[in-house]
This record gives sequence, structure tokens and C-alpha cells, in this order.
Amino acid sequence: MRVLVIGASGLVGQHVVERLRQREHDVTAVARTAREGVDHALDATTASVTELRALLEGHDGVVFAAGVDDREVPRKPCYPVFHRGNVAPVARLLTAAREEGLTRAVVLGSYYTHFHREHPEWRLADLHPYIRSRVEQARAGREAAGPRLPVAVLELPFVFGRAGDRLPNWAAPLDRWARSRSPLLAPEGGSAATTARSVAEVAVRALEEASGEDIPVCDENLTWRDLLDRVAAATGNRRPVRALPAAVVRAGLRLTGLAQALTGRQSGVDPAHLSRLLLRELFVEPSASGSASRSVDAAIAETFRLPLR
Repeated sequence: MRVLVIGASGLVGQHVVERLRQREHDVTAVARTAREGVDHALDATTASVTELRALLEGHDGVVFAAGVDDREVPRKPCYPVFHRGNVAPVARLLTAAREEGLTRAVVLGSYYTHFHREHPEWRLADLHPYIRSRVEQARAGREAAGPRLPVAVLELPFVFGRAGDRLPNWAAPLDRWARSRSPLLAPEGGSAATTARSVAEVAVRALEEASGEDIPVCDENLTWRDLLDRVAAATGNRRPVRALPAAVVRAGLRLTGLAQALTGRQSGVDPAHLSRLLLRELFVEPSASGSASRSVDAAIAETFRLPLR
């Protein structure tokens, strides 16, 4: 196949490009900034359908591996920022893909949409603008693609690994904490985890099969205590991880929300309701995820083997 990858210079995007080429597909790599390995520099948040059609001409499939993540804390109201980064570019991209006759697409999303689907009583899209944008991303993308262009949505948890100088966006502060002399504290709960290589394998398989499914990706489920312990071990500064009471987590998040309100900012995941997620075990069955059940230890070691900025 000929496949165009949007966000090809990112951590996961680079692994997707590499895996596609290992499978002997032709790849057009697109990223916001021109750099080695990028065929076209294009900002997907501003690109028109006409510009995207010109890039997509002659391709069979497309991967959207860009977007805005939940660390962003824009000025209130924040939803337009997440819509502009996650929803609008996917709708335009898949409109262009449909008009060019592409036969398959993959969108890299968030595992929050998996829990939104499995637990509607949690009201995740109502309470958290970022999660709403991911739900709308999948809906708007498939609506734009139409019935003849299957769109697989990969629902990603914590992703470990490296790709050149690219690392997970959240890795640096965790690395500094793990290497410091500060005590390690973890609340109850935990999260699914995967690796950039696993995501790439699932993405390429979804393209080859033209699956059009929602695919929660998971290699291993980790409690927060286990995750911190493994990160500290990878930095060479392993020490006990002590329990952080749930009441302290809730109080800290309330203060975070107050500070944001005082500065006119709004998080994509509302601190007033975030403890309901952080204190749960946001686990995904690896056998149902599209990736094989396996340890993420090697990818954690790869992520934190050197001090990060």
C-alpha cells in the first residue's frame, strides 16, 4: 500500500512509519515541522481539504498520529482548543481521504473513549472537555469518511518508548521526580500501559485489515505504585513507594482547579472530577486490545535510561 502518516515525526508516528516500511509499504511522512525523515511539512490544524487532497492523491491509506493531548491547560473555555487540535483536522483529513478514494484509515486516539463507551454513567465527555474532543474526533471522522472508508480508532493509554529524540510528553517531570531525593507517593488505582512499538504494530495491522474498529491498546496493566516503582528502578534510584491517601489527592486537585480558575485557565480534564479517574483502575484486557499481552519493562527502561530535560 501507499500510506500517508500525519504526525510522522512524533514518538508513535515514527514507529508507525518504521513498521509500515518493515512491512514493505510505501510511506509519505507528514509533520508540522520540516526535519529529517519528513517528506512534507504541513500543519494539520490549518490545512484545507484541498491541500490535504493534493497530498493524499494516489494513496491507499492514511494515519492521523497528531493532535492535542490532555496536558494542555488553555484559557477558558478550553474546548475550542481541543476541537481545533483533535476534531476539525481529522474531519477535514477524512473528508479529503474519502474524496480521493482511499480505502482505509487509522486515527490515534485516547483510551478515555473506551471507558466513555464502557461506562456511560461516568459522564466522561460531559465532565472533561479533552475527553469530549476525543469522542467527537471519532464520531466526526467516521461521519466525514462515509461508509466506504473504514476508520479504525486506536484508544491509547500511557505509551512508553523512544524514537530518536522523541519521548512521551509526560516523561520529563516523572523522570526528575524519580531521580530526586523526594519520596515517591502513589494513590490507589492505576492505568493500562503500552509501548510505541506495540501501537505501531496494531496501527499497521488495522490498516492492512481495513478493520474500522475501536481498538483499545494495552500490553500491561499497572497500579500507580507499580508504575512509579518501575520508573524509579529504570533511573537507578529505586526506593520504596509509599501510599498517598485518596483524601490528599482530592484536596490537591481541588487546589489545582482553584488556581486554574483564578488565572482564567481550564484543564481538558477537570480537576474537580479527575480524582474519580485517578483513583480507579483504568485497566484494559490485553487479550482484547489488538496487542499481545507482554511486559512494558523494556520500554520503560528505554524511556528513562538517560536523564531527561
